[in-house]
Amino acid sequence: MADHVDLVLEQWRVRRPDLDPSPMGIIGRMSRLGALFDAELRRNFSKHDLDRASFDVLATLRRSNAEHSLTPAGLMHSSMVTSGAISQRLDRLEARGLVTRAPSETDRRGVLVTLTPEGLELIDKVLPTHVDTESQLLAGLSAAEREQLAGLLRTLLESLGDKRDQS
Repeated sequence: MADHVDLVLEQWRVRRPDLDPSPMGIIGRMSRLGALFDAELRRNFSKHDLDRASFDVLATLRRSNAEHSLTPAGLMHSSMVTSGAISQRLDRLEARGLVTRAPSETDRRGVLVTLTPEGLELIDKVLPTHVDTESQLLAGLSAAEREQLAGLLRTLLESLGDKRDQS
């Protein structure tokens, strides 16, 4: 079965037979998948008045420790949110009553970000729908294919320097 990317690759093979367009096939499909995944995930998050970065902050706090607390730097290292977005994201989440920021008891210069009961309730409500959405997006693959794809993607990420954070 052929997809749109196959058509593009065939066109390049005809127009530029001197080039191997196979990397375009992989990157093109990954890009198309990313856009499809992002649209579905955004749709789910919007039902809960969240965006991806806000969800990520709440989920990171939820999974990190029993206190559901981290420093802003810890959040940045443990989440998929960039450093530039952390302060702005925390301001919005705090204004909504989903997180609090308080001075650290162990570091007078530090701050701890903690889920509020409302934040905990929201992330516990959204997380199952998020996992369901992701499962639906991967429904075209068998369990073995999912495992194989996960391994291949892990290998590619590691080859590009994306290592597991040890903090």
